[in-house]
Amino acid sequence: MGSRDVRPGESRSKAKSKSSAKDAPQLDPMAEAILRLVAECGAGKSIGPEQAARTFAEARRRPSDPPDVWRRYLHAARQQALFLARSGRITILRKGKPVDPTAPVKGVIRLAMPGARQGASETH
Repeated sequence: MGSRDVRPGESRSKAKSKSSAKDAPQLDPMAEAILRLVAECGAGKSIGPEQAARTFAEARRRPSDPPDVWRRYLHAARQQALFLARSGRITILRKGKPVDPTAPVKGVIRLAMPGARQGASETH
């Protein structure tokens, strides 16, 4: 690392951490939508992957799209929910209880902030 990469009064380690923050991978747009929706619903509440898919689809809707275009995004919503749960950013609930995101997750699920209590209620 050359001296021009480090600003005066800044250590090399600070310069490295700033550049690595810029190089950090960005989240998938679906993952960002899930995080935003879960944060908006608040503590003790949850959303379904269907809600995330509908919101995501509405933001991208074209006049020629069918009314159920959100269904195209449902698989992506579930996959991104698993990714976020494995990284500890959300919790996946099944029957109101957190499930292990590393195990196969089947059936009806809800998405909530980490530490969600049992019996998290639905939004809207």
